[in-house]
Amino acid sequence: MTAEENPSFRTPADPEQPGTEVDPAAESAADLAADLAADFAGDPAVDSADLAVSTVRLLTRVTARIEDLLAAERKTWGDVDARMTRPIDAIAHLVGAGGKRLRPTFCISGYLAAGGALDGSQAEDAVVSAGAALELLHAFALIHDDVMDNAPTRRGRSTAHMKHAGIHADHGWAGEARRYGEGAAIIAGDLAYGYAHTAVEALAGPARRVWNHLGTEMILGQQLDMSLAAELAPDPALARYVAVCKSGQYTIHRPLSLGATIAGRDDLNEVFEAYGVAAGEAFQLRDDLLDAFGDPEVTGKPAGLDISEHKMNLLLALAATKDAEVARLVADGQNWDADRLHGALLASGMREEVESRIDELVATAREALEHAPLAPGWRERLGEMAVQVAYRDH
Repeated sequence: MTAEENPSFRTPADPEQPGTEVDPAAESAADLAADLAADFAGDPAVDSADLAVSTVRLLTRVTARIEDLLAAERKTWGDVDARMTRPIDAIAHLVGAGGKRLRPTFCISGYLAAGGALDGSQAEDAVVSAGAALELLHAFALIHDDVMDNAPTRRGRSTAHMKHAGIHADHGWAGEARRYGEGAAIIAGDLAYGYAHTAVEALAGPARRVWNHLGTEMILGQQLDMSLAAELAPDPALARYVAVCKSGQYTIHRPLSLGATIAGRDDLNEVFEAYGVAAGEAFQLRDDLLDAFGDPEVTGKPAGLDISEHKMNLLLALAATKDAEVARLVADGQNWDADRLHGALLASGMREEVESRIDELVATAREALEHAPLAPGWRERLGEMAVQVAYRDH
C-alpha cells in the first residue's frame, strides 16, 4: 500500500498572492466528500452521501467558527491599534494555508461514530467548538514548534517567526530581526492557545477532562522531545512515548474520545485508545519518513529538518540502536554531520523496516475496531482513515 494509492486529507492550493484569498475549507470539504463517498460506495449498510454530507457539514462549521472568532478579535483589537492584529493575522495565515484538518476530522468522526446526532442540539454545537479548538491548539503547537525547530517554511509558506523577522529587517527597525520574529511567533502561538480554550469554554464534565489532558500531554511530550534532541539520547522507548503523546494521543485518540464523550459515549475510550495509539504511531513514523526522505515540493517543508536540528525522532532512535554507523554519527554530537547521518540512515535499511512496522500498526488499529459498538459504517471508515494517515505523502 502506498501513499499514491491512498490520497487523503489533501492540502488545498496555496497561491500566496496579495489580495488573493482562498477558502481551504471549501476545497477540503469537497475532497473529503469525494473520499467518503468512495470509501462507502456499494456498502448497503451506509448511505454514503448522507455520511459524507454530515461530516463535511460539521467540518465546514468548524472552519467558520475559527474564521468568525479571528475576525471578531481582529476587529476588537484593530480598533485599538493596527499593530495588535499581527499575531491574529499570523494565526489566520497558518490556518488559511490549508493543512490536513486531522484533529477536527477525528473529533467529528468520534462524535458521529458514537451516534452523535445532527439535530441542532447543544452536543452538535459542542463538537463544532471542539473541532475549532483542536485546530487552534494545533496552530499553537506548530507556530511554537517552528521556532524551536528553526523551520523556514510550513505548508509551503514562510513560518511566523521567519515572516516577522523579514518584516523587521525590511523596515530597518531597532534591535535584532531574528529575536523580533521569534518573539512575534511566540505571542501568536500563545494567542492561538488562548483562543483554543475560549472555543471550548462551555465544555464541562468528562469532555472537559479529556480536553485538559490532551493539551497538557501534548505540551509535556514536546518538552521530552526537546530534551532527547539536546541530550542526543537514542532511546526508542522514550522516542515512542513522545510519538504517542504528540501524535497517537493528541492527533487521533483524544480527539476521537472527545467527540464520543460529547455524544455521551465515554465507554468508547478504551477502543479509541487502542486504535488511536496504533494509528498515531504509524502517523508519526510516516511523518519521520517524510521528514527524512520526502519531497519538499509535496510536504511543504524542507527535507531532513529533524536531522539538521538534532531531533531524536522515533526513526532516528530506532536506527541508532540497530545500525553502528548511525549510532556513531549520533554519538558525535559536537561534530554533527547532518548530510552523512542522512546518508547512513538511508543505507541502514531502516526505511524498509519502518514501512513494515507501519503495516503492522495499521493492522493493529483496524483490529481494535472489529467488535466496537459504532454507528453503521464507521468501523469501516475509521479503518480507512488509519490507512490514509499512515500512507500519506505529505
